Amino acid sequence: MTGFYPVLAIATETETADPSLILAGVLLSLVMIYFASKLGGELCSRIGLPAVLGELVGGVIIGVSAFKFLVFPEGGLGAEDSLIIQLLQNTANLTPSTEEAVFHSMSEVISVLSELGVIILLFEIGLESDLKELIRVGPSAAIVAVVGVAVPFILGTLGLLYIFHLPLVPSVFAGAALTATSIGITAKVLAELGKLSSEEGQIIIGAAVLDDILGIIVLAVVASLAKTGEVQVSQIVYLIITAATFLIGTILLGRLISPWIVSMVDGMRTRGSILITGIIFAFILAYIANVIQLEAILGAFAAGLVLAETEKRKELEKQIIPVADIFVPIFFVCVGAKTDLSVLNPAIPTNREGLIIASFLILVAIIGKVVTGYTVWGQPTLNKLAIGVGMIPRGEVGLVFAGVGSASGALDPATDAAIIVMVIATTFIAPPLLKLVFKDEPVEGETVIN
Repeated sequence: MTGFYPVLAIATETETADPSLILAGVLLSLVMIYFASKLGGELCSRIGLPAVLGELVGGVIIGVSAFKFLVFPEGGLGAEDSLIIQLLQNTANLTPSTEEAVFHSMSEVISVLSELGVIILLFEIGLESDLKELIRVGPSAAIVAVVGVAVPFILGTLGLLYIFHLPLVPSVFAGAALTATSIGITAKVLAELGKLSSEEGQIIIGAAVLDDILGIIVLAVVASLAKTGEVQVSQIVYLIITAATFLIGTILLGRLISPWIVSMVDGMRTRGSILITGIIFAFILAYIANVIQLEAILGAFAAGLVLAETEKRKELEKQIIPVADIFVPIFFVCVGAKTDLSVLNPAIPTNREGLIIASFLILVAIIGKVVTGYTVWGQPTLNKLAIGVGMIPRGEVGLVFAGVGSASGALDPATDAAIIVMVIATTFIAPPLLKLVFKDEPVEGETVIN
């Protein structure tokens, strides 16, 4: 355990915080995260709701909206707001002079673990997906993705411009936030329902991946608009080319080197060789995606798709489960913990305008995604409503849009609050709706008895 301290010390060499206190804060935070995820997940499972919804609710309860065990600096809070910090003061001799440094450092560690969680989740989802099936549903997924970006963006932007008379830049930012789809939340629910490998599930996953790419491009455009007042066409072209090159190149190259990876693993004698090799491959592709301005989760998903084509698929799927059980709940609890429900309080005057705008955004957010399922033609047996519902949750992706808009000064408090409310509503309403629309369909692997 002492080997962990120098790493923390390097990360905080400009601070006066004791690395052992940072570690203590991280450990307490993880205890609260795992407790909240298990309690919320169990309760939701017992009443017939997806466990992921319980993890989100558990995060809300221990986060900024309730008990404030798990809070983060980006929410505008400090060490004095964190109950973890107060516990450290009472049990580990944390001094007031170093509490801010400890708070910021431990928050950074938890945020990194949260990002690792969603990377591992998308790697697991990639392993459970069928590349041939994704390619087969590719045209349908592309249509769903394009419509799911275009319709909410156009309706949201024009509505805010001409109904609420907001300025152009805030309207465009809010419209852009409506384009996002949280692949992590939807994929987890589909997996729990046993629908991940269904045709509907593959269309949803494929469309959500494309949504991420289109969302990155839209975000780059509106961020450029907010900063310079003009759209940089070169940046749009760069993002489109890099996204297409990365995904196609990764899959083609991966299929060439995957036999070499398998033979290398077969020659290893140490424990966990297939798991560690798979994670290394996933992290390398996630790193490449990150440095070329794409999302790291796209790289992890691509890695899963490539390794799913090998003979080691089943073994790797089995071995990744306990790793996902450790890291993935951190991501979902942190999404809930960062959700500030105080923006829903109509007693606060500044929230009222935001709530009215939020009602409009929620309506557009739901309709704009639900209609996407009905753009898939020629497949009468397809559950089109399920496809549209699966695209509804904005989750952490929508919060990124709100965060960028707020940090750039493009959003006033009312519009910022409205976007956050929209993200909250779509994130929490999608899991039970998804279960409802799949209610009468058999789970994968079940035998239907007539």
